Amino acid sequence: MHPRRLTNHYSLITFLVCIGAAQLQAADSATQLISPFFTPPAEFAGQLGNYRSPLLFNDSSHVKTAADWPRRRAEILAQWHGLMGAWPPVLEKPKLEFLSQSKRDNFTQNRVRVELAPGVSGEAWLLIPDGKGPFPAVLVPFYEPETSIGLGKNPGRDFAAQLTRKGFVSLSIGSPGGDARSPEPGRDGWQPLSFLGYIGANCWHALANLPQVDSKRIGVAGHSYGGKWAMFASCFYEKFAAAAWSDPGIVFDEPRGSVNYWEPWYLGRDPQVTRKPGLIRADSPRTGAYKVMMETGRDLHEVHALMAPRPFLVSGGSEDAPSRWIPLNHTIAVNDLLGAKNRVAMTNRKDHSPNDESNAQLVAFFEHFLKTGK
Repeated sequence: MHPRRLTNHYSLITFLVCIGAAQLQAADSATQLISPFFTPPAEFAGQLGNYRSPLLFNDSSHVKTAADWPRRRAEILAQWHGLMGAWPPVLEKPKLEFLSQSKRDNFTQNRVRVELAPGVSGEAWLLIPDGKGPFPAVLVPFYEPETSIGLGKNPGRDFAAQLTRKGFVSLSIGSPGGDARSPEPGRDGWQPLSFLGYIGANCWHALANLPQVDSKRIGVAGHSYGGKWAMFASCFYEKFAAAAWSDPGIVFDEPRGSVNYWEPWYLGRDPQVTRKPGLIRADSPRTGAYKVMMETGRDLHEVHALMAPRPFLVSGGSEDAPSRWIPLNHTIAVNDLLGAKNRVAMTNRKDHSPNDESNAQLVAFFEHFLKTGK
């Protein structure tokens, strides 16, 4: 080999080794950052509260082995879909139309139109990092897609842009029809939050069909309203590999006005009843599926359990304080039965809005699970 070519050859090898070393170092750094948050504080460790265990079958018999869990999981799915309205078939090849493209930072920013559900489409942002894929990917739902890519009024909620800078493809979507309070599902008896979960499942396929995406490494992340959306998408669609829910209120909590699952745009839809928005009161009672859920002792810890053994992060703020470890301990118990450790994480901050620290933790969570595969 010619000396110059030999030098170039070894320079390329050195470059690739350095790149590999840098990627390993970044992965180790992410693991170190997120690792402390898989353990509840001592005061909440092992505490299960008054929540009915998801390891009890409907007939009150116990799930005793990992082999029993699929049957119990199917029971939970059937019960919740029965309350919220069953999904139609998922769109395995939703339409994705590219509208415009621009270069930004270390990624390409694409304006796209995506088929969210049959007869429903919306404009969204698809960010693709520089380099050779396939990459891991994250779906980011919110009121509108601009905030998630850093073009809105709340820069700390730009999960998609932050993740794409770290090597993730991201798809940012907004409320179907443009109004979060009117996500008309188009079917009687179908609760809007379940409709949003169904949209999330369709968008999983929109991402999985891209050549730049590794379909085995697709997650979903959202804040507040988007956190509720991300929770229902990930829990009810098993193909999501990981999820992060930022301060959505992870269980029913009627004294807290922001944990408002009872509203008709979430789980309280009842075409026969119109209630005043706001807290549950005598003149504004529970309605829809939420009313039945409360009357029958249902709570969202059962929904969390559908994630097992897939990992999820609760990025807690004002609505999800450290005491939320009590319902989360039920999913930890399911994972223990399945032999899966460190699959439930929670970070905490004082305020509802994400901050630099919580965002770094969220990004590290996805780097840990969707890049290192641990």
